[in-house]
Amino acid sequence: MKLTRPLQFAGMVAAMFCLSLATCAAGPQLTADGLTKMLEIGASAPDFDLPGVDGKRHSLKDYANARILMIVFTANHCKTAQAYEERLKQIVNDYSDKGVRVVAIGANDPQALSLSEMVYSDIGDSFAEMKIRAHERNFNYPYLYDGDTQATGRAYGAVSTPHVFIFDQARKLRYVGRVDDSENINHITQPDARRALDALLAGKPVPVEKTRTFGCSIKWSEKRAAAARELAQMEQEPVTLELADTNTIQALVKNVGPKLRLINVWATWCGPCLRELPDLVTMNRMYRNGAFEVITISADDPDKKDKVLAALQERKVACRNYLFSSMNKDAMGTALDPEWPGGFPYSILVAPGGKIIQRQMGEMDAMKLKKAIAYFPGR
Repeated sequence: MKLTRPLQFAGMVAAMFCLSLATCAAGPQLTADGLTKMLEIGASAPDFDLPGVDGKRHSLKDYANARILMIVFTANHCKTAQAYEERLKQIVNDYSDKGVRVVAIGANDPQALSLSEMVYSDIGDSFAEMKIRAHERNFNYPYLYDGDTQATGRAYGAVSTPHVFIFDQARKLRYVGRVDDSENINHITQPDARRALDALLAGKPVPVEKTRTFGCSIKWSEKRAAAARELAQMEQEPVTLELADTNTIQALVKNVGPKLRLINVWATWCGPCLRELPDLVTMNRMYRNGAFEVITISADDPDKKDKVLAALQERKVACRNYLFSSMNKDAMGTALDPEWPGGFPYSILVAPGGKIIQRQMGEMDAMKLKKAIAYFPGR
């Protein structure tokens, strides 16, 4: 399934029609001081009726036989939530035989997620993308979608991703907060959720019933307007074009700076090149705030500068754009990558220091590139 800029753009455009909070799903209940009102310790688990990535609908009664129910609000796009996916799988492995069930819920409104918030992800938070994530990461727990109404997230008072709610056999809340105290698994000192599970299984009081969460905020529907504003601002960014000789191109490939660099060679007469420019725009907008940049190099003749700039402006390609300054295209190819056979379009992903870590001749596989960018070590 190809989920690229058109899908994201359509969602943002739809958000433009959300003219007031009354036309969108309401946000969470708030306390008098404006903080999200979370479920209190001892409260009963709110029921839900949500679709899962397994093609089934899930409700509270489906887990009636569980001694303990652990509900985790999470998200695809969130770097912190991603860091806990394997830990949640391990909790399932360690505790399922003891009667513990783990259920993950995605409560984000995908239309309220801005492109800049996806800086460490290859996909967003739609139901379709949740299915992709669960399949690729081999989730061993149910993953349910609450993004349309967000009624379950509001009822529980979810604040961020991940956010844990642990209920005893009577479905009374006994722990709420974080999974543990560090996104970095090597720095964990307080495995709070595991301690809560161990205490409940032993029939003892939970030692710490409530902790602070940390992670990405829940994307409530009223944030659609902010996401739409960001997109509108991006659409107005200036598009420029410079000339580049072989020395310029060689310097670009050397990549002496700290950023991961995607270099794309294209031409106005190349249909696949023009088709993939919107994907480049999306990747630039998603990842540029996280040590990444897109650079385009046009292989058009130097006297076609006006035509090249017009094509870039039409497609809102607001990154570093170059036009090769010579008619000698072979020299351009040698300066860029000696392994390039010469077909168009051609893309290389260059790590800091100049190592080419991915090559693509022909129309790009946007999802493959997004994965390589989003999860590049050190970004």
